[in-house]
Amino acid sequence: MSQTTRDELSDQERVRYARHLAVPDIGEDGQRRLKAARVLVVGLGGLGSPSSLYLAAAGVGTLGIVDSDVVAVSNLQRQILYGERRVGDPKTEAARDRLRDLNPFVHIEPFRLRFAGRDARRIAADYDVIVDGTDNLETRYLINDIALELSIPYAYGAVFQLEGQAALLCVSGGPCYRCLFPSPPPPESVRPAEETGILGVVPGVIGLLQATEVIRWVTKYAAATPSRLLVYDARRIEFLSIAIDANPACPSCGD
Repeated sequence: MSQTTRDELSDQERVRYARHLAVPDIGEDGQRRLKAARVLVVGLGGLGSPSSLYLAAAGVGTLGIVDSDVVAVSNLQRQILYGERRVGDPKTEAARDRLRDLNPFVHIEPFRLRFAGRDARRIAADYDVIVDGTDNLETRYLINDIALELSIPYAYGAVFQLEGQAALLCVSGGPCYRCLFPSPPPPESVRPAEETGILGVVPGVIGLLQATEVIRWVTKYAAATPSRLLVYDARRIEFLSIAIDANPACPSCGD
C-alpha cells in the first residue's frame, strides 16, 4: 500500500471520527491512511463479523468481504453481523447492508464465492491486507501463500472452544503461517466446530485483535515490534504473548 496516499476528510467524517482525531497516535494523518486503505476480509463468520464491523467503524476506505454461505440460526450465537431477519440470506448481502448502515463512508465490495484458486488471487491483488475469518485449513494456507506472493500482511486468527490466537503475519522480514505450521494436520484429526463447540465471545475477542492489528499496521501508530502470537484463554481470562520468528527452513518464505 502506498503510504503517501492522503484522502481528505469531509466535515461529516471529522465529526464521525472525532475520537480518533483526538488520539495523538492516530490523528488526521492516521485517519487519512485508514480512508485510503483497502482491506479484504475472507470469511464472515465468528471472526469476520467483529473484525469487519470494527474496521468499517474505524473508517477503512474500502472493505472487501468474501463468503459463499448463507446466514443460519446456529450462526447467531457468535456471528454478530446478522440478526434473525437475515436468516437464509447470503452472508455477503446481509453483511454489506449492516456495514453500510454502520458507516456509509466505507465502500463495501462483496464477493459471494468460495475463496479458492484463480478467483482468490485475482480478488486479493486489489487489497493492501487480508484478514483471515475462515475456519478452513486449506483456505488458511492459501491466504498465507497469496499474501506472500503479493507482499501484503495477513491478519491471522483461529479459535477452538474456549481458546483463540491471533497474529499479524507475512510482514516484511517476519514469519508467515507456514513458519508456525509448515503443513496441515491429517484431515481425519480435524473436527468441525459443530462437533467441538465454541464459546461465542471467544471469536469476538480474536476478531477484535485482528482488526486492531490491521488498524495498527495501516496507521503506523506504533513503531515496528517483533512478531508475536497472542494466545487467549477464556477459562482464566488470560493472554499469552509468544515471540515468533521467520523460519529459515520454511517451505514458503524460507531460504
